[in-house]
Amino acid sequence: MVMPENEVICTGMIDRIGLESSNVTFKASSNSYEETVPIATHKIGLQKVANMLLDDQKGVIKSTSEIDAVGHRVVHGGSTFTETVKIDEKVKAKIKQLFDLAPLHNPANLEGINVAEEIFNSAVQIAVFDTAFHQTIPEVAYKFAIPNKLLTESRIRVYGFHGTSHKYVSEKAIEFLREHNKPFQNIITIHLGNGCSMTAVKDGKSIDHSFGFGPTNGLIMGTRAGDVDQSVIFYMQNSLGYSLEEINNILQKQSGMLGLTGYSDLRDIEGQAEKGNKECQLALFMNAYRIKKFIGSYAAALNGLDAIVFTAGIGENSSYMRKLVCTDMSYFGIKLDEDKNQMRSKENRAINSPDSKVKILIVPTDEEFEIANQVYHLLEN
Repeated sequence: MVMPENEVICTGMIDRIGLESSNVTFKASSNSYEETVPIATHKIGLQKVANMLLDDQKGVIKSTSEIDAVGHRVVHGGSTFTETVKIDEKVKAKIKQLFDLAPLHNPANLEGINVAEEIFNSAVQIAVFDTAFHQTIPEVAYKFAIPNKLLTESRIRVYGFHGTSHKYVSEKAIEFLREHNKPFQNIITIHLGNGCSMTAVKDGKSIDHSFGFGPTNGLIMGTRAGDVDQSVIFYMQNSLGYSLEEINNILQKQSGMLGLTGYSDLRDIEGQAEKGNKECQLALFMNAYRIKKFIGSYAAALNGLDAIVFTAGIGENSSYMRKLVCTDMSYFGIKLDEDKNQMRSKENRAINSPDSKVKILIVPTDEEFEIANQVYHLLEN
């Protein structure tokens, strides 16, 4: 069941926050707005969003009292939050306690809640947790091979993230496959943005996921290293003299594609690779190689593979990255149609060749819709 009305009144985005060239876009009805300005923090960005919503010329509301509820994506809910909840001081305190598990996201998420409470002070604030979709991961997959008390007493386990996106995309992929009379039991969703993750989905439920205790491991990301041998951390501390805080900062904010190339945005990296930049070329191959390894392991965990699904900014828009991932994957029955892969569209679509045993889908994610839908159902219930 979904909301009775699915009309999008306005859309907008602010990306590259913290850079001099932050992109601001806003669209409502026939009005659209776009500019490139420095947006130093998430708080400044949220205040700008509110100003655009209230603008006399391009805004869509006259007063903040017109907003009944504000849905917030919160990355880490730990073991406390397994479903969407109304936000109160206890919920905010728990989100703050989880800062260490999602240092790039939970602080910004809480800041967004605090700013929204100031601006939309008559609205109900609701948190939708990225970890919730992955509560179906079985113990054999979520438990680490460490002393049992670290799970039972300290709740150290795989939690999984990007759940809002993976839930939405997997459901849309299943609908697409049903419409084309194709099986849908075993699906791998591949969320590629500045943060990247993959989920093994069996019969609509998450059974494994590339993120773990925090949103840092697995795939190579914009600034995050992804999987790293834990011995490297001890070596950096004991032999190279780095503090734990410095190591954490390096692995989360100075690594990934940024550490490999000097750029965190894949658009910049692809542009440099086309110009012959060897570091950028290698980084793209490394990125795709890591994704291919997870496809192989998840195909085994699922005991079969019916479809792989690309989504998010890179997954939806980078035909080159999709090509790298799908190259030399014929053993798994994955064969890309080059022409379909190059086509641009905002629709759900298949880009595999006719003889591909595995469907290759592009499903644009819509976390905003998924969050709004969950907010609606919480208020209705």
